[in-house]
Amino acid sequence: MSGLWGANAKVNIIACAKIELMSKLGVELFDKSAIFRVWAPFARQVVVMGEFSKWQAIPMVKDDQTGVWSVRVDGVRAGHSYKYQLEGYDGVVYYRNDPRAKALTDSDDGLGLVTNGKFDWEGYDKFAMPPLGQQMLYEIHIGTFARPDPSTTGTFTTAISKLDYLKELGVTTLELMPITSMATSHGWGYAPSALYSVENAYGGSYGLKTLVKEAHRRGLAVILDMVYNHFGPKSALWRFDGWSEADRGGIYFYNDERSETPWGGRPDYGRVEVRDFILDNIAMWLNDYHVDGFRIDSTIYMRNMIGQNNDPAHDLPDAWRLMSDMTTRAHKIKSDCLMIAEDCSGNGQVTNATEYGGAGFDSQWDLGLPHVIRGALHIGNETPGLTNLINVQGQGFNGDWRQRVVFADSHDTAANGNERLVATAVTDTHSVSARRIAILSAAIAMTTPGIPMILAGSEFLQAGDFNDWQALDWGNAGKFQGIVEAHRHLIALRTNRYGDTGGLQSGDIRVLLQDDSCRVLMYQRGSDGDQPVVIVANFSGEKWRDYQLPLPYGDWSIRFNSSWKGYSADFAELKLEAINAGMLVDLPPYVALIMTKCPAA
Repeated sequence: MSGLWGANAKVNIIACAKIELMSKLGVELFDKSAIFRVWAPFARQVVVMGEFSKWQAIPMVKDDQTGVWSVRVDGVRAGHSYKYQLEGYDGVVYYRNDPRAKALTDSDDGLGLVTNGKFDWEGYDKFAMPPLGQQMLYEIHIGTFARPDPSTTGTFTTAISKLDYLKELGVTTLELMPITSMATSHGWGYAPSALYSVENAYGGSYGLKTLVKEAHRRGLAVILDMVYNHFGPKSALWRFDGWSEADRGGIYFYNDERSETPWGGRPDYGRVEVRDFILDNIAMWLNDYHVDGFRIDSTIYMRNMIGQNNDPAHDLPDAWRLMSDMTTRAHKIKSDCLMIAEDCSGNGQVTNATEYGGAGFDSQWDLGLPHVIRGALHIGNETPGLTNLINVQGQGFNGDWRQRVVFADSHDTAANGNERLVATAVTDTHSVSARRIAILSAAIAMTTPGIPMILAGSEFLQAGDFNDWQALDWGNAGKFQGIVEAHRHLIALRTNRYGDTGGLQSGDIRVLLQDDSCRVLMYQRGSDGDQPVVIVANFSGEKWRDYQLPLPYGDWSIRFNSSWKGYSADFAELKLEAINAGMLVDLPPYVALIMTKCPAA
C-alpha cells in the first residue's frame, strides 16, 4: 500500500461540509488550484495523480459520512490530465477515471481532463423553445449524418454545415442520438462509457457547444438522447471502488436481480448518490451546454425490470420517483425544456403531471405508427389492413395529443434486422413506387395527432437500414429534390404556416371512409368550425378511377397532392384544384391528398 502515497506536489487538505462534498463532486477549478472530489465509499485509500503532479500520487482524505474523498491541489490548470488510483474494498489497486470528468483524452480508455467550461456563446446561450404544437423533430446520428469521407466519422462541425438545409426544410428541433463518450468512436451511442463527457471523435465539448450555438443562431433547438436505463457494458463505473455483491456492479448499480438488463447493469435508482449522479448530469447539459431538452432512452426498462407495462411484480418504484425528479429538475432549470420518454408502452402515467402521480414527461415516443403504416401498405411482417392504423391514429395520453411523438421511421424501426420503410416496400428505393410511398408515409405521420419526427435521410430516400457506419447519401437530396420539397410542404401544413390548416394543430381525428378492398382511407382533423382538414390516402399500388369520396358538405381545396409532377416528373398528376362531395375522382396509386374547406362565397 505504500506505493499509493509519497507525492512531490504541494497539497492542501480541506474539510468540507457533507452537503458541499456531495454537490461538488468532480473537479472544482480555481485560479491557481483545484479541488478533486470522488465518491468511493468502500475504497481503502484513494490518490489523484496527473500532469500537475508529474504523475506522482497525491493522497486524498475520506469523509466518513459521505464516502467522498477530496483534496486541494495547487498548480492545476485547464487541460491537465488526471486519474484516480484506488486501493479497493477487495484489496486490488484500480486506476479509475473520474465518473464526473467533463472531458477525456480518449473516449475509449483515456484520462480525465480538467476543464474550465469557458466558451463564447455570443448571446446564443438562451433560447426559447417553440410551443409543443409547433415542434418538428429531426433525428440525427452525428457519426453518419454529414460524413465527408467514408474513412472518418461525422462530427458536430460537419453537422453544422447542414443546419441551413434543416431550417429551410422546416425543422424546429434537432434530436441528437447519444453523444456522450462511448467505448468506440463508432456506434449508436447507447452503451455510454462516461456520461459527463462528450465523444471526442464527434468533436468533444467545444464541438457540441458550437453546434448548439449555431443551431440557436438559426432558430433551431437541440435535444440530447440520454441513456440512464443502463451503464455499460464498458462503463468506468463498474465495481468502481472494488465493492460488489452477488458478482454484480457495485456502488452505482443494483446488486441483485434488479441490475439485469439486455444491455448492461441497471443503476441503483434508490441510492441517493446514484440519483444525484443522474440528476446532476441532466443539470450539466442544461446549464453548461444550453441544450433545450432530452429524449430519455428506454424508460420502460428503467421503471420495470423486464420492460413490461402493468407488471407490478417487476416494477421499480425508485425509477418512477427518479423520472419525476428528472422532469422536475429539468423544467426548474429551463421551464420550456422538452422532456421526451422512449417508453413505447402506452402508459399515460409517463406523461401525466407529477402532481397527479405521473413522471411529468412532456411527450413519449409512439412506436406503434411506423408498424401500422407498414400494415396499411401491406409490407413487412405487420398485420395488413387499415383498422390498426385507424386505432393507433386515434390514441393519445391524458387527453393531450402533444404527449406523443409520431413518425414513419426511427433508428429503432429501421435497424435490428429491419430496414427503412421504403426499403421494406420495394427493392429499388429510387423507383417511382418508392418515391410515392415515401411521400405517402410522411403525409400520414404529419397528419396524425402528435409531435412529428423525421429520421435523417428519410426525406431524400436514404436506402437500406439504419446503421452506424453508412453515411447519409446527400447526393440523393439533390437527385430527389422533389421528395425533399414534398416534405417541406407537409411540414408547412403541419405547423399551420399559412394559417388555414389549424385542424392539424388539434387532437381531433374522425374517420370518414375506410375502404378495405381498395385500401383507401379518409379522415378529418379538426372540428367543422375550426379550420378542418381532410386527408385521403390510397395505400394501394392501383389507380382507382371514378372514385367517389364522401366529403363533408361544401367545396374542398386540394392543398397537398403527393402525385404532383413538381415532386417527380414521372408522377401521374391528379388534375384537380377542388373537390366536392358529388365529384368522382381518379386516385393515383400510393397517393395522399390534404384538403381544406373553401371559404363560403
